[in-house]
Amino acid sequence: MSVAVTASNLGAASGERTAVDRERLLTAITELCAGGGAAVRRDKAQALLGVVLNDLVAGAERDIRRRLAEKLALADWPPPALIRTLARDEIEIARPILTASPLLQDADLVALLIDTPLDHQIEIAQRPRIGPPVVETIIDQAQPAVLTVLAGNDTAEIRPEAMAKLVEASRELAALRSPLARHPRMTGDLAERLYAWVGQSLRAAIVSRFRVDAERLDKALGEAVGEAKLAAPAGAAALTAEQQEMERRLISKLNQAGQLRPSYLLRALREGKLSLFEAALSALGDYQFDSVRAAVNAEGPEGLALACVGVGVDRSVFATILELARGLNADRPSGDPARARRVFDNFAPDRAGSAAEAFRRLSLTSPPQDV
Repeated sequence: MSVAVTASNLGAASGERTAVDRERLLTAITELCAGGGAAVRRDKAQALLGVVLNDLVAGAERDIRRRLAEKLALADWPPPALIRTLARDEIEIARPILTASPLLQDADLVALLIDTPLDHQIEIAQRPRIGPPVVETIIDQAQPAVLTVLAGNDTAEIRPEAMAKLVEASRELAALRSPLARHPRMTGDLAERLYAWVGQSLRAAIVSRFRVDAERLDKALGEAVGEAKLAAPAGAAALTAEQQEMERRLISKLNQAGQLRPSYLLRALREGKLSLFEAALSALGDYQFDSVRAAVNAEGPEGLALACVGVGVDRSVFATILELARGLNADRPSGDPARARRVFDNFAPDRAGSAAEAFRRLSLTSPPQDV
């Protein structure tokens, strides 16, 4: 009797058995198939196994599906349809499949990036040796947390054009800078561009790795900064710093008194106080202030949306927040508002904690001195 037929008979015998019986059957089938050799990979056997295993998985409890995913993560014999099903399950079940299954091809990963939540996308971005189509999809979707993980994936096949897009994105997304400066696919030309907006420690790393004319670049940057200072109104910078410190103290007092609420964000913007909004959002989410400011000034609204979801801001309220922030900030964060709506699609209200953690991950990835 063939392995597939034996597995089919085991599946047919499952009937209305308990969860324990169902798990034993799944274990028996997987162990049987793992030692089945080439016979298990034939089309007829794959079709039969697909029917049996999908039927068993469809009725299996969460813990059973999780253990099954762990057993199948490195296997090359399961029907691909079953692997794709497990990859779309909740993240604790899908994680081992997303990060390791050899049966997920680039086309599968691209499809998963398009129609799975953000936590699934993050796992795909750190998968070893992801190909150019996967990399390009991640860059096109421009989710800050996913981009940051991609930048730290040394084995990802990032082509020069894709690397150039990541370097450009790092102008606004500080979390990309450190991993990009050390990425094995970074080139000297792109390193010069990155040099312009990183801190001293990363500049030193770039100079030591590439033949970068640090003196020439520093001189050009110094001249640009000097021109910017001459163009600014006298005393404006000092006044802004003093005002921001007062606003931060106010927010700190409100927060300590338990009086700081997400509704305060809208109030601050309606009063025309963008920096007060930034301070309030930082306190509400326990975010780094510089990360919030970078999100407010970004070329896309996703980062700000992620931070707002993390503190419980409603989708409809965020539309007003985005409009008011842009009105106070030269139309930034720029980009299609639909990109922000996708963040809300990925994070239901009961997953605000996951959104906040994803935003904090951006801040923790890049040390303050390298911003």
